[in-house]
Amino acid sequence: MMRFDTAARPAALMLAAATLLVTLAGCGQGQQQGAAAAPPTVTVAIPAQRTVVDRDEYVGRFVAVDSVEIRARLSGYLAEIHFQDGQLVKKGDLLFTIDRRPFEIALEQMRANLAQARANLAFTEADLARGGQLVTNKTITEQAFDQRTQAKAVAQAAVAAQEAMVHSAELDLNEYSQLRAPIDGRIGDRRVAVGNLVTGGPGGNTTLLATVVSVDPIRFEFSFDEASFLRYVRFATASQDVASLHGDVPVALKLIDEKDFVHAGKIDFIDNVIDRSSGTIRGRALFANADGIFTPGMFGRVRVPGSPPYPALLLPDAAIASEQARKYVLVVDDGGIVRQKYVTPGQLDDGLRVIKDGLLPTDRVIVNGLMHARPGLKVTPQLQGAPPPPKAGAEAKAG
Repeated sequence: MMRFDTAARPAALMLAAATLLVTLAGCGQGQQQGAAAAPPTVTVAIPAQRTVVDRDEYVGRFVAVDSVEIRARLSGYLAEIHFQDGQLVKKGDLLFTIDRRPFEIALEQMRANLAQARANLAFTEADLARGGQLVTNKTITEQAFDQRTQAKAVAQAAVAAQEAMVHSAELDLNEYSQLRAPIDGRIGDRRVAVGNLVTGGPGGNTTLLATVVSVDPIRFEFSFDEASFLRYVRFATASQDVASLHGDVPVALKLIDEKDFVHAGKIDFIDNVIDRSSGTIRGRALFANADGIFTPGMFGRVRVPGSPPYPALLLPDAAIASEQARKYVLVVDDGGIVRQKYVTPGQLDDGLRVIKDGLLPTDRVIVNGLMHARPGLKVTPQLQGAPPPPKAGAEAKAG
């Protein structure tokens, strides 16, 4: 038979009691920590409300309003060039001079021919005056008098023809032998050097000397599809906005190295035919180009109004999350519970995303702290821009 030591029993009971107290203390501390854990704090915002207009973007190219090829009307040797390649020119500036000496000689010859024709006219006029009295006295026949009358008419016609020849020679010498800028703009490089023979005339084999393109203003051409064209027409008809049907619609543009649409212009023309091969129609906008940064042939992106003005709700992009192909936001209801709402986002407007569907103006949307929020979780919402609530420790210390 076994016997227990009565002296060791009180010590064992004391050890067991101490272990139980430690266990109970640990459980109580865990319960206190669980009870002290507060819901996570998230930042919420009310959707912004403003009137917006949808914008469509298209890629296009700049084209000059005016572009002129400088070609000679006369054939001759190029004598002088009066510009630097690529410089800005004004209408009427002298550009090229063709050797004028042959035209000076031709003008002198035409003037001599005119003097001869006028002398002949004076003789026929005097002869006709004498013939008037002679036919009265029956000294000459009426047929001879008619011949003198005809001779005077022929002489008058010859004088008129020679005057026209002189005028043509003066035009060749004073106008056509000196080629001037027909428009304001920027001239390209010279295509012919001094001393070369320039072929002129009305035919198609004339020599191209240079090209001048206008600079300010400048046009921007782009194309849009038939569906967009119908949408624009219906918007314009519904709002009775005649200007949007015939141009004068404000647009914005950016270049390939720019982030924002900072250049303002207006649509001044929409084509009257849809291209059968591409199903698109050509539009054109006009932009000021005082600094000359826009160059014909340069690419750009234009933004045009795509809808009538309408009221919209807007949120920062950071508040919108993705679930496969759908977009959603997390909102906090009146009980502090997180709810998921699927939305239809639109374009950016002044840094905020337009929400076209799925959101109410009174929704409190989580914009910060999304990592700590999930649908069904209780949170502590803090309105964006409001001061944070004081901590519990700070309240106890203040009390």
